[in-house]
Amino acid sequence: MKSKDSVKGSANLAQNSAKAPKNGRGSKMPASKAGKGVQGSKKSITKTEKGVQGSKKSITKTEKGEKKTKSDNTSVTSSKSRCPVSKKCGGCQFIDMPYRNQLKVKRERLKELLSKYCTVGEFIGMDDPDHYRCKVHAVFTHDRKGNPLSGIYQEGSHKVVPVESCLLEDKKADEIIATIRGMLRSFKIKTYDEDYGQGLLRHVLIRVGKNSGQIMVILVLTSPILPSKNNFVKALLKAHPEITTIVLNVNDKHTSMILGDKEKVLYGKGYITDTVCGMEFKISPKSFYQVNPVQTEKMYSKAIELADLDGSEEALDCYSGVGTIGIIASPHVKHVTSVEINGDAVRDAIWNAKNNDIDNVTFYKNDATRFMQQMADSGDKADVVFMDPPRSGATEEFLNSLFVLGPSKVVYISCGPDSLARDLGIFVKNGYIVTDCVPVDMFCHTRSIETIVLLKKKL
Repeated sequence: MKSKDSVKGSANLAQNSAKAPKNGRGSKMPASKAGKGVQGSKKSITKTEKGVQGSKKSITKTEKGEKKTKSDNTSVTSSKSRCPVSKKCGGCQFIDMPYRNQLKVKRERLKELLSKYCTVGEFIGMDDPDHYRCKVHAVFTHDRKGNPLSGIYQEGSHKVVPVESCLLEDKKADEIIATIRGMLRSFKIKTYDEDYGQGLLRHVLIRVGKNSGQIMVILVLTSPILPSKNNFVKALLKAHPEITTIVLNVNDKHTSMILGDKEKVLYGKGYITDTVCGMEFKISPKSFYQVNPVQTEKMYSKAIELADLDGSEEALDCYSGVGTIGIIASPHVKHVTSVEINGDAVRDAIWNAKNNDIDNVTFYKNDATRFMQQMADSGDKADVVFMDPPRSGATEEFLNSLFVLGPSKVVYISCGPDSLARDLGIFVKNGYIVTDCVPVDMFCHTRSIETIVLLKKKL
C-alpha cells in the first residue's frame, strides 16, 4: 500500500483523514428513531399506506379495527396492539403482523427493486424476533410536574413518548433504564429540557454483549459533574450487579446527536466485549457495532461463504467499523486491508486484531471513498472487496475507484434496498453480474432490510 494513511498494530492514527460523511457511520448518532405508524380508526375507510421502504399498499380498516393489506392478505389487529405506544413511536411498523408475513412483505419489496439484476433468495429470519436489540437508547425528560420520564421521540417530533419496555429492546437494558429513572429524584438529578437548554441528564445508552453477558451503561449529561457520583454508581450496581462498566459522556451542545466528544469512565474499563463467529470484539461507547448479534453472526457467516475464499486473496474491507468482517475473513485470505472513518472504531479494530492474534489485517482511518481513490491512484489491487456502506449506499466516486481496482468479487452488505438497487445498476453497467442475493432480517418488526449480494466481474 502506497498511501501514507496506514495504521497497523498501533493506535497512532493518521492526521490527514477525511471527515466523516453526514450519512456515514461516524461517532455521533441521531437521537430520533425513524419509522411511520398507522393510526387506528373505528370507521370503515380505505387508505393508501407507505409500506416497506416506500412501497404502497391498499389498506381497509373495519369497524372493529381489523386491518387487512391487499398485498399480502394479512390480518393485523390494530385495536389491541402488542405494543401500547407503537402508533406514537413509529419504530416497529410491523409489530402486529405475523412474523412469517413480515418476511414475505419485505422479500416482495426486494423483488420489486432487484428482480432485473438477480433472484432474491429466501430471508434468513430469527427463531425469536423479539428483544433482539443489544443497543438501547432512552431520551430523558420530565412532565409538567417535574417527574422524570424516559422513552423514545415521537415520530417526526422531539416529543418524548414514555416507554417502560420495548419488544425490540434487550429486557435487561430496559430494566436498567427504569432503575436509573427511579433514582433521579433521590439524587436530585434533573432531566434535560430541550426548549430551555436546562437540566443534567439527557440520554442513557445501554450496550449489551449478548454472548459475553457484559453490559455498558452510558450516562449522557450536559456537565462532566455527576452529583454524588460514587453513591449513584454504588446504588446502580447494587440494583444491577451484572453491569460491567459505566461511562459518563458529556454533550453540552444544542444538538440532536446523542453522544458528545468527552467521556469519563465511572466504573469498569469503559468498554465491553462480545463474540461473533468465534472472534472477540471490543465495543466502546461510540463504536459502530451491529445491534442484532444473533443475525450478525448469520450474516457475516453467509458473507464469507458466498465469497468462496481459497486463502490466496488480497481482501479490502470498506466501512469496516470495529473490524468485524475483516477480522472474521482474515483466516480465509492472504491479507485484509480495512478502512473506517471513525477513529474510535479503528482503535477498537486494532485492539480486536491483537486480542484475536490476527496479524494479516492492516487498518486505515480514512473516508472509504477517499481511500479507494488513493488505492486506484497508487496502482494497488484487491481480489475481493467487502463493502458495508451507510443506508445512502456507496458514492459515485467510491464505485468509480472500485472499478479501476477491478476486484473479481464484491460482497455488498446493504441496509438500504433503494440505494442497493441504484448501486447494482452501476455495477452491471461496469461489467459485473449479481450471482447471489440473500436478505437477512436484522431489524425484525420494522420495514428495514439488510441484504447480502455477491457480484462477480465478467470474464
